[in-house]
Amino acid sequence: MFDRVAFGRTTAALSRSPAVALLGARQVGKTTLARRVAATHPGAVFLDLEDPADLLKLDDAALFLSRQRDRLVIVDEVQRRPDLFPMLRVEIDAARRPGRFLLLGSAAPELLRQSAETLAGRLAMIDMQPLLVDEVQTGFDGLLDLWSRGGFPESYLAASEAGSYAWRRDFTRTFLERDIAQFGLRLSPTDLGRLWRMLAHQHGQLADLSRIAGALGVTGPTIARWTGVLEAARMVRRLEPLHADLGKRLVKSPKLYVTDSGLVHALLGLEDVSALQGHPIAGASWEGFVIEQIAGLLGGDADLAF
Repeated sequence: MFDRVAFGRTTAALSRSPAVALLGARQVGKTTLARRVAATHPGAVFLDLEDPADLLKLDDAALFLSRQRDRLVIVDEVQRRPDLFPMLRVEIDAARRPGRFLLLGSAAPELLRQSAETLAGRLAMIDMQPLLVDEVQTGFDGLLDLWSRGGFPESYLAASEAGSYAWRRDFTRTFLERDIAQFGLRLSPTDLGRLWRMLAHQHGQLADLSRIAGALGVTGPTIARWTGVLEAARMVRRLEPLHADLGKRLVKSPKLYVTDSGLVHALLGLEDVSALQGHPIAGASWEGFVIEQIAGLLGGDADLAF
């Protein structure tokens, strides 16, 4: 099972752009999709930067990359080597053709900044969503499971409700304790976790960051920065209000959603469908679920509003 929407967008982007960045949260299925792309490109080179042996291949990255000019080079966890971006620019300019590099990365602020600045005009970006309704069994039970468990493949495909819930709890802990540090951000996992849970409780409501700041005992700008981190990591979606008057649109409060419905439920301690259906968050959770389905079908360039 893989994200067919992202697969189509990725292959199309590779046909026209020298480099493509496939961005999404950890465990969303980027590596699985990339290996399917590699199967359509004979001789493709796959580098996993969490593998010490693959890291060694890039000790002389310029030389290594220059020897792969007739192949698709896939670099997984590219945010671990931000120094690669200038080398990629030089290599692309030395032998420019479509489909040279596929870069996979957790949607880290550093990765977005580096790629935007260094590979401007050479890079297409693809957002990879969790599983969509048309990628799973579309009967009622399949739909209910996707809403309750969320779209991360290992959560959705778990053998039991308890196994799915345990996976999501482990995922949130790993994200806070490891992934944030790998993004190069010095944030307290405890503080960011408290904010994330508060946003889950206020899922789909008008954002009142000043009230959240007061509850957490920090300043408004601090909460805005922390929320921005969760947005950049694709864990939170900001939805601006729709107004014909742009000025009004800019001053009205947005809504904030935890992007994956399964993570909403895990953050609130809702272990199964029965607990969800009896909880006041059920309506807002369904609303956020539908929004993510629409966003996934429309693609990353869609301008969504409420």
